[in-house]
Amino acid sequence: MSYRLMKFFTVLIPTLLIGGFEFFRHSVIHHHLSMETGNYLITILTLIISYAFASWMFKTIELKNQKLTNEREMRAIYEERERLAKELHDSIAQTLFLLKVYLKKGKSKEAASLVNSIDTQLRQAIFNLRMNPAEHVNFSNRLQNWLEDWMTVSGIDIDSDIQLKDRYFTAAEEVQIFGVIQEALINIRKHSAATTVTFKFHTCNNEWELNIEDNGRGFNLDEIGSNHYGLAMLKERSEKLNCSLVIDTQLNRGTKISLRGNKEYDKSI
Repeated sequence: MSYRLMKFFTVLIPTLLIGGFEFFRHSVIHHHLSMETGNYLITILTLIISYAFASWMFKTIELKNQKLTNEREMRAIYEERERLAKELHDSIAQTLFLLKVYLKKGKSKEAASLVNSIDTQLRQAIFNLRMNPAEHVNFSNRLQNWLEDWMTVSGIDIDSDIQLKDRYFTAAEEVQIFGVIQEALINIRKHSAATTVTFKFHTCNNEWELNIEDNGRGFNLDEIGSNHYGLAMLKERSEKLNCSLVIDTQLNRGTKISLRGNKEYDKSI
């Protein structure tokens, strides 16, 4: 139902029912019904009509708002998939070009490394795309499965501690958080030379915290700068989540990425 039609009914229905009763009372039953009794009846009738109509109206508005929220979340998910698809296309195209160069030069070791890189990217892309956004998949299980898959591919051990309330995050928020986790762990695999990663993700009422720490070689944050693609991506996603982002790293001392956020959470879920 359109908002214009709802507005029309808001004006028309109470007017017809209450006005109709008053007309009927004064023209038909005024000899059989005292003024005092009629006033009581019109008061009760007004209360019943107002309650029933308001309940219906607010329920309709609630359903419309929920539909709009779901559509926004779905759009965010599909936009993220399109972005991932573009990144995957560009990355694999570059890798295949380098693979051809290495094969022509007889650099088999470097070529094998590139093949492994393509295999990893495809595995991660397949994992992302095989999830149906319309299904209510447990976010904790999805993260745990992805971490185990990443650990198998990268050969880096992960000590994970995931304690999330069910349906704590919206689908759009899950997309952004999952993007942060993927970006952080992909950078660890590519650049850190780490052997272990500590992954901690907890929710508690209206607060949540995500920590990803590795024992790799770290880096000089001042030299790289915040405009580096990976760091810029983490910053962009943290802003969309309206949470704080802290990157603690030093050369030869590993890197720790921490996100902390606040959100309203319905405890009745």
